Amino acid sequence: MKKIYNIAVIRGDGIGPEIIDEAIKVLDSVCAKEDFELRYEDYLMGGVAYDFKGTPLPDETIEGCLKSDAVLFGAIGGEKWDTLPREFRPESGLLKLRKSLGLFANLRPTAVFDELLDASTLKPEVLKGVDLFVVRELTGGIYFGEPRGNDGFKGFNTMVYTKPEIERIARVAFESAMKRRREVCSVDKANVLEVSQLWRDTVNEIAKEYPEVKLSHMYVDNAAMQLVRAPKQFDVIVTGNLFGDILSDEAAMLTGSIGMLPSASLDENAKGMYEPC
Repeated sequence: MKKIYNIAVIRGDGIGPEIIDEAIKVLDSVCAKEDFELRYEDYLMGGVAYDFKGTPLPDETIEGCLKSDAVLFGAIGGEKWDTLPREFRPESGLLKLRKSLGLFANLRPTAVFDELLDASTLKPEVLKGVDLFVVRELTGGIYFGEPRGNDGFKGFNTMVYTKPEIERIARVAFESAMKRRREVCSVDKANVLEVSQLWRDTVNEIAKEYPEVKLSHMYVDNAAMQLVRAPKQFDVIVTGNLFGDILSDEAAMLTGSIGMLPSASLDENAKGMYEPC
């Protein structure tokens, strides 16, 4: 009997609907070849959701995503909504959805194809053969830490990680490395941040469970430099939410465009939200 999977589709804003239309064509071709069926149902999130519903993430979108087998997501945001109060901005909807679905592990592969060596601003000899994998923790860190605030004079956010949060993302990174070249580089700022020292200590502990994997550590500022200086040194990079947000977008430019980086955001059962290139 043919397997059927229910897919929640979030087209979002800007180029999102165009990306999703093309992704669905690809998925339907795979369905025909592999003999399974995907059933799509559209939900609103982002600026378009605010325009129609008055919120960047309606409750029915969360409910629809929870009952689906996977989520296909395009893009959100745009200048039109940048002046809204923060809780109504499109990005707030995305953060809330990640938290609501428990999508703690963001996986972003970066591979440079020979045919696109000239797409990047870096020299071809630096890029040829680049194949790295960024594992970003997605539901903790400074984006979710409390207290936070802005009174017009003082703005503050709190970077918080618990040991269990670090343990589970570290295991994702090591498991990923076991399927690749068996190297993990953990990126932090342990020389100045206590939360990063906990991160480093915890990753070292988890590394003992994977003796086949070589572990290294790198401060985030050096990692940002090394990504454009010598990107082929990296196999799997594991890092926190803020650092991962920045580094994965930097890694995208190795391919020539952020549009070339697909990603998966997974929960503890490997159910997830997928963003096509």
